[in-house]
Amino acid sequence: MSELLVTMVDQFRANSWLELTAVVLAIAYLLLAVRENSLCWYAALASTAIFLMIFWQVKLYMESGLQVYYLIMAVYGWYQWTRGGRDQGGVPITTWSARTHVTVIGTVIAAALLSGYLLSTFSDARMPYLDSLTTWASIVTTYMVATKVLENWIYWLVIDSISIFLYIDRELYFTALLFAAYVIIVVFGWFAWRKEYQSHGDGEILNRQ
Repeated sequence: MSELLVTMVDQFRANSWLELTAVVLAIAYLLLAVRENSLCWYAALASTAIFLMIFWQVKLYMESGLQVYYLIMAVYGWYQWTRGGRDQGGVPITTWSARTHVTVIGTVIAAALLSGYLLSTFSDARMPYLDSLTTWASIVTTYMVATKVLENWIYWLVIDSISIFLYIDRELYFTALLFAAYVIIVVFGWFAWRKEYQSHGDGEILNRQ
């Protein structure tokens, strides 16, 4: 335990002001997302730009590529939440069918196996399969947030739990703490969005049966 604390202090002195800034912005993003506040996408844009640099430095290449996608989705999510929907007043909360979830999860696993193999064969990436799994799952789940699919919170619960281990291995302790906080926040997000969804007559099911 003492060695862990010493390492965290050393890391903070070295470069963790930048990481800590990204963490604070990322927490702000999620808290605002729980409240369906479109300002969350501004916080996402800033934190993502910082994490892009950090992950590249520690050889988490799939995570680095994911940040580029996040930058694009921050703009797309802002548009959907503020200009999307039938009345152009923002998209409502919706849900996916069981069949869609099965298809999506199967596709994510297949993509993770393929990219994990390629990374393990042609690069010096750390934990290529785990890195790939969280990356591909995050790609799908970020789209779910941008389009307000209720089950995104369940997906994030799994992704964030796995990510904690990934970041501890890379000694990104503040980022690991961020994802530990995420695990707690996403539970509140699920209940808040489900309450809003149910208050509008169970909303709409996308990609039906």
